[in-house]
This record gives sequence, structure tokens and C-alpha cells, in this order.
Amino acid sequence: MKVLAIDPGYERLGVAIIEKLPRNKEVLLFSECFKTSAKIPFNDRLLEIGQEVETVIKKYKPEALAMETLFFNSNQKTAMNVAETRGAITYEAMKNGLKFYQYTPLQIKVAVTGSGRADKKQVISMIDRLITINKEIPHDDEYDAIACGLTFFASKSYPQG
Repeated sequence: MKVLAIDPGYERLGVAIIEKLPRNKEVLLFSECFKTSAKIPFNDRLLEIGQEVETVIKKYKPEALAMETLFFNSNQKTAMNVAETRGAITYEAMKNGLKFYQYTPLQIKVAVTGSGRADKKQVISMIDRLITINKEIPHDDEYDAIACGLTFFASKSYPQG
């Protein structure tokens, strides 16, 4: 089974495709930090994000989308823009027949490290042990997406067996 895992953002979008075969360790098939330019209008950035997500879906043919839930910070404009980004991503996933799952940052930390208090370094350290990665991961956004995908496979929503 393949999952498209996303750490949502409109400036930087963490994207990963993870595959799990029966009785095997998860394998990272693809990951990137997709970036949009602050110099273009927000709606054009949303269009670019939707197009990128659709391209990844068409190429890798995942069966599900796993996405981190929206974390509200003190900046309402940022939160609203990330919410709209999540909407564009969800639309593309649903349009292409993917099942949708979402996880809180706490759920992701617990699934990957066993502790909800884990810091970024601990999460990255565990990801490197849990999944086969055959490339350099230059951005935290990619690791966040990978962690979200691993959470999907560790959760009850993943069809075991």
C-alpha cells in the first residue's frame, strides 16, 4: 500500500510517498519540500500546490492521504492560509479517490518516537531507524511529511494483514 503524506504549508509543503509491503519495513519512494514564491498572489500559490499534489498522485498512485492537522498559532492570517492550503490538498486527494486521514502533532510524535514530548531531533532520529531512505533529506518539512506517513501505517486506520 502507498500513502501520500503531507506536512501542509503554503510557502513550504512537505510531501512524501511511502510504501509498505506485507511483512516489510516502510520504504520512502519520494519526498520533497515543494516551495511557492511569496512574490506571487496567494491564489496562484494554491493553484501551484494543487497542481503539484495532483502530479505526485498521478505518478505514484497512492491509495490514501495522511496529513498533519492544522496547528493554530497566534497569527490568524497564517492559520487561515494553511487551512485553505489543506482544502486544496484535500480536494485533489478526494478528486483522485484517495482516502483521507489526519493526525495531530502529538499523535505523530507518539507514533514515531513513543513519546508525545519528543523534540524534532528525536523524531528525525527515529525516522532514520524506522524507514528505508535512499537520499539526503534537506528540509524538516520532508521529515514532517514522512513522520505523518509513518503514523498512518502505525495507526488503526491502516488495514493490517
